[in-house]
Amino acid sequence: MAHILLVEDDEASAIVTSLNLKRRAGYEVTVTRDPAEVLEACENREVDLVLMDVSLHGAKLEGKPIDGTGISRRLKENPKTSSIPIILITAHAMRSDQERLLNESQADAYVAKPISDHAKLIALIEEHLSQRAQR
Repeated sequence: MAHILLVEDDEASAIVTSLNLKRRAGYEVTVTRDPAEVLEACENREVDLVLMDVSLHGAKLEGKPIDGTGISRRLKENPKTSSIPIILITAHAMRSDQERLLNESQADAYVAKPISDHAKLIALIEEHLSQRAQR
């Protein structure tokens, strides 16, 4: 069973997404909004994939504000964590936002919020888990 780390600052979104991933796909899901916890879990290889909210209002790392793109970039630049797939989840849904955010974050994929099609999200997760397993 794959372990998904859901990094989300909106409690309602976290609950809905987490329940759907658990019930529909049987994933183990951990929810956090703490950047240090994200980095530690990934460095300790406790997760198979990260769903990363872009905004993360009020999040700080080492006393400095950081958002999901910054956390994602740190994960992708670290050789210990660079192979973990990261899917951004964000309300910034314009095509230019998607390209910019993927470039800035070095994430693997992007999903617009609100997530209305959880089957599509699960298919995207499965695709990235499968690609990781083939490496």
